Amino acid sequence: MLSKNAAANEADKKSALRIVVMVSGGGTNLQAIIDSVKNGTITNTEIAGVISNNRNAYALTRAEENGIPAVCVSPKDYETREIFNEKLLDAVDSYEPDLVVLAGFLVVIPPKMIEKYRNRMINIHPSLIPSFCGKGYYGLKVHEAALARGVKVVGATVHFVDEGTDTGPIILQKAVEVEQGDTPEVLQRRVMEQAEWKILPRAIDLIANGKVKVADNRTEILS
Repeated sequence: MLSKNAAANEADKKSALRIVVMVSGGGTNLQAIIDSVKNGTITNTEIAGVISNNRNAYALTRAEENGIPAVCVSPKDYETREIFNEKLLDAVDSYEPDLVVLAGFLVVIPPKMIEKYRNRMINIHPSLIPSFCGKGYYGLKVHEAALARGVKVVGATVHFVDEGTDTGPIILQKAVEVEQGDTPEVLQRRVMEQAEWKILPRAIDLIANGKVKVADNRTEILS
């Protein structure tokens, strides 16, 4: 028979938000999530699994080093995109997530997955949406475009995923100042450190604790 404390801990574990993190590359945002769960910045949350489309992604190593189940589902392994889409959704479903987190996942999300995880799938984008977002804006391309335009403030956005590209309801945004002499690489790093690694964990924590409400393509952060 469980003690009261053990029973309480078991109940808390069962009620924790199960998240799956999907990553294509190095996984710096994944690491920010892992660290935030460990240090209590993200509460009431369990990382159920990590999925990558790239078998060489360092994100998979990060998952392994932290004892998190991980799998690669690559379109290169399937004859058609339709089969890949089915296998990708199967992989997500296998972890039984409450929330899907796209943390630098450079694959078009299948419509069936978007529909199934409506308002339960979030993405981090390295700009202040609606600036420098949409088709073709990813990775360094975002920062190259911002510097070419000469903007003085950039940032990052966490939003829910819908059928458009970077068009879902915005959850959190954080601004970052552009500095004289910035290169795309330097600016990218500052946006990660000052914005992405802060607001993505914050958004997960808010969702895990029932603080985010969606209506009419807009979110309300509950106090």
